[in-house]
Amino acid sequence: MSQHANLTVNGQALWHDLVTTAAFGGTEKGGICRLALTDEDRQVRAWFEQTCTALGCTVTYDSMGNQFARRPGTRDDLPPIMMGSHLDTQVTGGRFDGILGVLGGIAVLRALHDAGVTTMHALEVVNWTNEEGARFTPPMLASGVFGGAFTEEFAGSRADGAGITLRQELERGGFVGTEPCGQHPAAAYFELHIEQGPVLEAEDRTIGVVTGVQGMRWYEVAVRGRSAHAGTTPMPMRKDALLAAARMIEQVNAVAQAHAPEGLSTIGIITALPASSNVVPREVRFTVDLRNPSEPVLQTMEEDFLQRMQACALENDVQVTVTPTWNSPAVHFDPRCIASVKESTEELGYSMRDIVSGAGHDAVYVSRVVPTAMIFVPCLHGISHNEAESATPEDVTAGSNVLLNAVLKADHLF
Repeated sequence: MSQHANLTVNGQALWHDLVTTAAFGGTEKGGICRLALTDEDRQVRAWFEQTCTALGCTVTYDSMGNQFARRPGTRDDLPPIMMGSHLDTQVTGGRFDGILGVLGGIAVLRALHDAGVTTMHALEVVNWTNEEGARFTPPMLASGVFGGAFTEEFAGSRADGAGITLRQELERGGFVGTEPCGQHPAAAYFELHIEQGPVLEAEDRTIGVVTGVQGMRWYEVAVRGRSAHAGTTPMPMRKDALLAAARMIEQVNAVAQAHAPEGLSTIGIITALPASSNVVPREVRFTVDLRNPSEPVLQTMEEDFLQRMQACALENDVQVTVTPTWNSPAVHFDPRCIASVKESTEELGYSMRDIVSGAGHDAVYVSRVVPTAMIFVPCLHGISHNEAESATPEDVTAGSNVLLNAVLKADHLF
């Protein structure tokens, strides 16, 4: 057991921080709209810097605008142990997704600060830029650069719907640091997060010990038929791209059903052209999201999906093109970091279970270069990416206490 076993986070202060930060981009329905590098994001970044500075930290930026709040340790020769997540949200985001990971890290720093405890490693809380991908796609851009998945040039060139690039917004906010992204040393990384699913709540467990993240692949499907007059073109003579797309969408669902229970497929966006009520659609585009914890099974799902799209196009006399847009391979977290989380949970007496994350997180890319683990706490009905997203003060405090103790264990492991 840790020599600081009686050290706990201030749950009331943590909840106050969650309420305070929810005001930056807060919506009428109680959620948050705080897209990456908007004015609302700049406000919460300023709050982050002020709050961490008041706890004796130094706050710096790397070249992708990632914020690092550093609390010195007793051994400057050791790389820091990092905690963190992101403060940007979806368009109709909630108060906890990502935010809890950053504020839980701050709660750990506050607990050590108030108790006068100094770790050997420096401790850092990180706010990663543009995790959500709601403004600049793909998601997890800055942590992706940090982990070597994307080049900085690619990430900086990503533009929002108005044509403004991520690099332009970093410069506007004054967030471009001198340290090249990916050059920042780290001994280990821990990310606290709401589960974003219903399993922990359904099983009445307080902590999810995250062993990894399932693989995810995104595609854009373009179906091309032929425009025709809706009133003069007989049904057998049509090349209806939307009808063909509807049948393809059923086949996308069938791919997941064929690989149940772990296979998942989702259609998120559908666009039909020329978008006229009396014209047979000539072109339809839709997005596909395939997921599975096993990389080989996910590969099989992809092959099945591609075959089904071509077969459907042939049957409906249309053309189809499938373009991969994002590939995040399945991740298995570091056994030492996982053990630190599990042992901390046991010592604190919280109920727990091992769990594989169904969603992507900054930890996915960070784990490529730093030993990593994640901690999940329940969220109401498993709802996330939604203004109704909710978690209890007791659960977020419990997760932060596990984070605190896991970090203290890691301080002697790495």
